[in-house]
Amino acid sequence: MRSERTVLLVGLGSTAATAFRALEERFTVLALVRPGEDDVVQMAKASGVRVVSDASMAMLSSAIEELQPDAVVVSSYNRVLPAELLRSRPFINVHYAPLPRYRGRATVNWAILNGEAEAAISIHCLTEKLDAGGILMQRFVPIRPRDSVADLYQRLNALQRELLAEAVERRLTGDLGDRQDESKASYCCGRVPSDGMIDWSSSTMMIDRLIRSLGGEFPPAFTYLGTRKIEILRAELVPDQRNYVGRIPGRVVDVDRRMGHADILTGDGVLRLQEIRLPGAASCAAATEITSTRMSMGINVADLAMLLDEGRRGISPADGQVQDRRSDNKIPALAARFSYQKVRQST
Repeated sequence: MRSERTVLLVGLGSTAATAFRALEERFTVLALVRPGEDDVVQMAKASGVRVVSDASMAMLSSAIEELQPDAVVVSSYNRVLPAELLRSRPFINVHYAPLPRYRGRATVNWAILNGEAEAAISIHCLTEKLDAGGILMQRFVPIRPRDSVADLYQRLNALQRELLAEAVERRLTGDLGDRQDESKASYCCGRVPSDGMIDWSSSTMMIDRLIRSLGGEFPPAFTYLGTRKIEILRAELVPDQRNYVGRIPGRVVDVDRRMGHADILTGDGVLRLQEIRLPGAASCAAATEITSTRMSMGINVADLAMLLDEGRRGISPADGQVQDRRSDNKIPALAARFSYQKVRQST
């Protein structure tokens, strides 16, 4: 049943599409706050909904003051809302985590990294304290052994489509939700692209989790082959792997050109790389770039020390001659030489 109530939706991430669909079926959506020009923005415009492309706090406050919605729904926003604004009307937030656990950022990524058995959607009242308002709706989904972050977002987005309108309706009738147990609260810090660099001395399980926790809308996990950055798009655990008692984490131990995969030693086992990508290029089978068991993944201390030492001494990458130390091209050239040396090991 459609309500006469009005809402304003703030949706910056991949959760916005199902949030918009859920709300427009029940309420009058006065505006969507979302920068850029994508399918979600086009969907809103096609429905006659105003789009506010400036997602700054000043513009959001101005839009709320102008439009006077009955409620504001937040489904992905990267700013802390001021207390004065929160007191002006009901604010409802969609948080993909089992509140009161996993307050904060990158919660679905952290759930995979931490080996959690399940993820969740919690729709709660926004308060001054981070993710601490009363819970209006909450639903759990299992994290299957090979689930990626994209898989979980797909299922959680579907739950948002199912639950969001009812949760907003509850809040508009005066329901403040179920109080959270502060003694069970835990928090997640944000993640940046450099956090995706693989440490090959970690366990096979942790590296596999890192790869599955990234990709899709997030920058993928990555490593280096020489000085070339390689993004890891798909990997798998190796069945019936050999027991390596002589182990150098990151060393390539098998390349199957027919199947396209490459097996890499980790801190405690072997991880099979299936699909990789060089930045700016199309994805390819791992064995396309990882071609020899003489290769090693990752940059080690000895490699970096060599580059820094040769950089300080101004050694030419071509013939070992000392160059002008003022040259801006010295370190990139040395990096190119280093990359060539590492790849040449396979010949």
